Amino acid sequence: MRKLLVLALVAAVFAILATQAFAASRSVKVGDNYFVRASGVPTVTVRKGTTVTWRFTGRNLHTVVVSSGPSKFRSSAKSSGTFKRKLTRAGTYRIFCSIHGASDQSMKLVVK
Repeated sequence: MRKLLVLALVAAVFAILATQAFAASRSVKVGDNYFVRASGVPTVTVRKGTTVTWRFTGRNLHTVVVSSGPSKFRSSAKSSGTFKRKLTRAGTYRIFCSIHGASDQSMKLVVK
């Protein structure tokens, strides 16, 4: 009986850890004029250790470039495909498309 209880407890712990691992990703769509909306610059909030995937759609080329934040990164110019970054440093990242400029395509990414 004890072995069964221990086995059930171990299975529950693994289920919780697996759920957290799957939850540690976030997708952001990048397309023609997607970043800036009438309501302002969009903000995405994630936990430290989350992998953010930018998915490129549309006809025009776009980039993902960090203008300020705890660490810098940039993608190549793309109109399709993805760019991924695992965010291990907490803070606020200001991100923009270097082709279209921050006034047209920018976002804020908050890592807690």
